[in-house]
Amino acid sequence: MRRSPIVLTATIASTAGVLAFHPHAPAVQPATASAPSTTPAPASVGTSSSRGSATGDAVDTKYGAAQVRVTIRNGKIVTIEPLQLQGNDPRSVQISSSAEPILQQEALTTQSAGVDAVSGATFTSASYTQSLQSALDKLGFQAPDGSRATLQVP
Repeated sequence: MRRSPIVLTATIASTAGVLAFHPHAPAVQPATASAPSTTPAPASVGTSSSRGSATGDAVDTKYGAAQVRVTIRNGKIVTIEPLQLQGNDPRSVQISSSAEPILQQEALTTQSAGVDAVSGATFTSASYTQSLQSALDKLGFQAPDGSRATLQVP
């Protein structure tokens, strides 16, 4: 009998805690525009566009889609902006939010979408690099070493 008030109090506190829980919003909100956009690039020098920006295709996975916009200046990738990342559940948001900066930095360093997958973020890595490759293709950009995105969504 002495345990009844303790159990009852713990049950009420637990129920209140569950009801008060508010999941975090995704770090990157889904893109609202579905049509890919491109900014025309002037005549290119060699095999790469010298400047312009393009939005890659949205690449779907079972955890959501990824889509990026890339900007090229003077024949180099200068920015990669995530427009949409996986976010069907809090775990997907966490994974894609931590993998995106790594993928972005690797792509900027190598000047290519042909980067390695981030460990534990296979779906994010594959969809991110495929979207990036489609944006680069729209701009006619080729990596200095000729590499392309090779990761496939499982």
